Amino acid sequence: MKRVLGLLLVLLLASLGVVSAAPAGRVNVLCSPNLVWCDAIKVEFPKATGIQLDYVRLSSGEAFARMRAEAANPSFDVWFAGTGDPHLEAVELGITEFYRPKSWNDLRPEFREAVGGKYIPLYAGILGWAQNERLLKEKGAPVPTTWKDLTNPRYKGLIAMPNPNTSGTGYTMLATIVQIYGEKAGFDLLKLIHRNIAQYTRGGADPGPLTGRGEIGIGVTFLHDAIDNILKGFPITYGSARDGTGFEIGGLSLVKGARNRDNAITFIEWALSPDGQRVAAELGQSYQIPSNSKTPVPRVAPRFQDFVMIKYDFLKYGKASVRDALIKKWSAEVFALPR
Repeated sequence: MKRVLGLLLVLLLASLGVVSAAPAGRVNVLCSPNLVWCDAIKVEFPKATGIQLDYVRLSSGEAFARMRAEAANPSFDVWFAGTGDPHLEAVELGITEFYRPKSWNDLRPEFREAVGGKYIPLYAGILGWAQNERLLKEKGAPVPTTWKDLTNPRYKGLIAMPNPNTSGTGYTMLATIVQIYGEKAGFDLLKLIHRNIAQYTRGGADPGPLTGRGEIGIGVTFLHDAIDNILKGFPITYGSARDGTGFEIGGLSLVKGARNRDNAITFIEWALSPDGQRVAAELGQSYQIPSNSKTPVPRVAPRFQDFVMIKYDFLKYGKASVRDALIKKWSAEVFALPR
């Protein structure tokens, strides 16, 4: 009898708003874009759903290595953003599973087709570089216009690029140059660029601030990251290779064996909605082209039509055997060389 009375009391208090509803649970996100965007989704997703979001921020290469290491017992439910090649490798290796969201048909068809429908496209970003024209002028070095220009000895100690072992941006550059020039000529070019490298960074966005502070003259990065630094007041401009450049289609992946699978799916659906995607530019200081065709493209986002784009082969260069072999070869034949 006491139990029944107790239950009735709880129901009465709940109806009066005295007792709050049970928490909706949580989702654990492996977050690969900039930290500001990760912080923004941590705040905005619970507002929209009541589900608590916890995240760990790792660049694409580091995120993939973490997931690969704990594949048998994953600690994350969703991998949010990061370059597409490791997302493709993750699904190939069974670390993630493909989930078809309700908004699938609203996603830009060119993004879906480029990745063969193997993972969920979240956004697209164009590869290029930030450039500190004042510093370049002081050093008597021209503003670069092609990948081959980066081999100019006048750039010695003036270039930073992300390390492909830890950065998806770095791998995108590596795969881009191989696709433009072929593997042999591409690696010869990378060896010459290596002579001019002042620093290999862990993350893809890191070269931008280095350029802005005048520590280097050229920082290989995605253009939306360069734009973020410009909007923050750094005295830089941005450019991209006229001999062709690659791009990323950032991914969104459901982790296979996710402990909070239902909440992970709720997060995926929200992240692909126009309201979820607006968070990137409005709160997250990220200016990519969003994947949902109903989401407004940020005014400052770089457009494909303004650059010389290659037909980046995501399916080939996201293949585990190809990606692992290229990174291993770069580490042995380029990174190991003196500079």
